[in-house]
Amino acid sequence: MGLLDAALGMLGDAQQGSGGSQGNLVQAALSLLSQTQNGGGLQGLIGAFQNAGLGEVIASWVGTGQNLPISADQIQQALGGGHLNQLAEASGMSHSDTAGGLAAILPGLIDQLTPNGQVADADNINPTAMLQQFSSLFGAR
Repeated sequence: MGLLDAALGMLGDAQQGSGGSQGNLVQAALSLLSQTQNGGGLQGLIGAFQNAGLGEVIASWVGTGQNLPISADQIQQALGGGHLNQLAEASGMSHSDTAGGLAAILPGLIDQLTPNGQVADADNINPTAMLQQFSSLFGAR
């Protein structure tokens, strides 16, 4: 549980709800990023943000400079009801808490998945690698 504990500590007051729900959100977000079929995965997420007019925001997360912040409303705008509802259901959190939690974790997570400002080939991204990168992001013990 060290990884999840560290991640939840990093989230701090960004979320309401139980730690178990927040841990489930972390797992659900990693699952979303690992779904490479049907236009999913990191490439699909980048496309969704670009289509929602948030290309500059997600480009900052992928790039090597400062990560631009994102709001829960912008997360809802980019992901739409389908993905956000799936993530809320998987985490056991409300729709708005899910969006707020994603706003807190996605910038750093995507930044870690693109360490040199490059989006890896979607086939090379797997949940195990993402968990390792996520662990380093939050300094898990």
